[in-house]
Amino acid sequence: MSILRWGWHDYFEAVWKSTERGTTAPARVIAQNRGLWRVAGDFAECPADVAGKLRLAAEEGADWPAVGDWVAVELRDQGKAAQIQEVLPRRSQFVRKVAGKKIAEQVIAANVDIALLVGAFDGDFNPRRVERYLTQCWESGAKPVIVLNKADVCEAPQGKVDEMERVVMGIPVCAVSAKTGQGFDELEKYLTRGQTMVLLGSSGVGKSTIVNRLLSHAVQQVQEVRESDSRGRHTTTAREIFALPGGALLMDTPGLRELQLWDADQGISQTFADIESLSGRCRFGNCRHQGEPGCAVQAAIDAGLLDLARLENWRKLQRERAFLKRKADPEASHNEKHRIKQLMRGVRKMYRDREKG
Repeated sequence: MSILRWGWHDYFEAVWKSTERGTTAPARVIAQNRGLWRVAGDFAECPADVAGKLRLAAEEGADWPAVGDWVAVELRDQGKAAQIQEVLPRRSQFVRKVAGKKIAEQVIAANVDIALLVGAFDGDFNPRRVERYLTQCWESGAKPVIVLNKADVCEAPQGKVDEMERVVMGIPVCAVSAKTGQGFDELEKYLTRGQTMVLLGSSGVGKSTIVNRLLSHAVQQVQEVRESDSRGRHTTTAREIFALPGGALLMDTPGLRELQLWDADQGISQTFADIESLSGRCRFGNCRHQGEPGCAVQAAIDAGLLDLARLENWRKLQRERAFLKRKADPEASHNEKHRIKQLMRGVRKMYRDREKG
């Protein structure tokens, strides 16, 4: 298969020719599973490992090869294996904070054109989760499309589509059933030759079934979700790119049990543009939208124009972003501790003055 089939185009050609890379060849990471990769280019796809110099530099952070990356590889064993020497600059990257307490970023998908953010019409329908995914998507550089799966199990899907459209404000929302094929005509218009799309969503929303439907045959294992809470188990364990019949590239990822934000300032602003706009109309510049006079945000809630749950989610993501910044930036952490110390001094002084009075 030609390298052009995997999405190589003029941008990456220019990047490749911008420096001397010796005997290496360009390739794309088409699968990733823990410490194993598969790459493809103008040669048959093959397994790959990482060169020691890259391993030391990356430390499994943002520079670690991710599915979708374009890389420079040394072919070995007559083209039956490869070693990744360098990761080329990315056009886009979907990033999250690594799971757990460690403060580091993890690239989930690289060089993506369209992110299909998948939810479902069953018990997994969750506009607040979509807001979180959308926040990180806007930060990634990819164009978002919302896909609501399992329309066949919903008696009135249009009501939920309308609710989601109010949340995502102008972003396309596709109602589909991967089981029956309903709505796939609308989804397939995004499957442009050479474009790379990634499916992102929690376990149980039906991403693997969507992949199988688009490929017209089963390549991904699927499992039924629990009826009690519509939760699913991980059926996809590797991140992988599939070449679709029409020339588009589809990236499947394991279901995300958590998506902690990473460097999402612009993403929050775009996802919650309505709240940001209302905040600019408040009487006070430092309004916290918690009962202050002249609060435009509270007025919108009272008038039924803004959902209180949406405001609470905005606050939650703001707190998460601030916490991460303090942990990742020692200076910011020091300034926050100083601010709290000054605040507590003021509180203690207030109580002392009250006692004296």
